[in-house]
Amino acid sequence: MNDKQSDFYQKIRKDVKRWVNDNLDVENKWVDYILAAPDLFHLLCKLTADSDIPSNKKLKLLAGIAYFISPIDLLPEAFLGPIGYLDDIAVAAFILNDLINEVDPQIVRKHWAGNQDVLDLIKTILVNADEMIGSKIWQRIKKRF
Repeated sequence: MNDKQSDFYQKIRKDVKRWVNDNLDVENKWVDYILAAPDLFHLLCKLTADSDIPSNKKLKLLAGIAYFISPIDLLPEAFLGPIGYLDDIAVAAFILNDLINEVDPQIVRKHWAGNQDVLDLIKTILVNADEMIGSKIWQRIKKRF
């Protein structure tokens, strides 16, 4: 992970932590996914440096990193706060699912820094993406990536 990616990773962690602390009394069914955003970003970064990942898949991983970093996306964090990471999370899950279908899933697990099983998390995000971000946004994301 380069310095820019590392700084962004720290920013996501700080934003999510502050949001959770400020909203402890608010029920949000997507909070577990939002808490996983920094770890998903970290995973995308780590996988781009893994020599076992085919170069065509690294391009998709880089596209996912760029989507996380870009201030212009379908659910902008600048306006929505950490709720805006839901589309980034869906993009990451979509790209990672594509990767897992071609490489040994253990490669993905080896780079995962989160607490839950990454393969279960990816599957759950994909199952709930329609409801999580809306079907129109989800369809646009799938067409882009």
